[in-house]
Amino acid sequence: MKTSRLLLALALIGLFSASLRAEDSWTTDYAAAKADAAKSGKKLLLNFTGSDWCIYCKKLDAEVLSTPAFKSFSKDYILVYVDFPDAKVLPATEKAQNDVLKDQFKIEGFPTLIVTDASGTEIRRAVGYSPGSGPSAYLAQLAPH
Repeated sequence: MKTSRLLLALALIGLFSASLRAEDSWTTDYAAAKADAAKSGKKLLLNFTGSDWCIYCKKLDAEVLSTPAFKSFSKDYILVYVDFPDAKVLPATEKAQNDVLKDQFKIEGFPTLIVTDASGTEIRRAVGYSPGSGPSAYLAQLAPH
């Protein structure tokens, strides 16, 4: 009896956690994201990152992208995660896509976040991150002017 209650509780927690992650999830499929943006009228927000080696990318994630302020800000965007890891191996198609996007958007450093319209035309860009500056200062760079 106790075991079945515990399993039920764990299953419910798992479902709740999965639904939370789905709300603010990042996609890695740029073409699908553009199609979603066109249908929904939203803009794209591309996050060029070195997830497993870039110290400033990790700080940006912890201090800005993981906050309630970012969650509120990002509701009007389709989020695209464009990763360039050292240790993690990406699927070949994702790596090829990311390399093309890096060239297309002329990425010179990480992190770089770019806002585009649904067709992929750049609107705004934020390069780098100053640790401790927080969500308000960083998101102001990406917000409509």
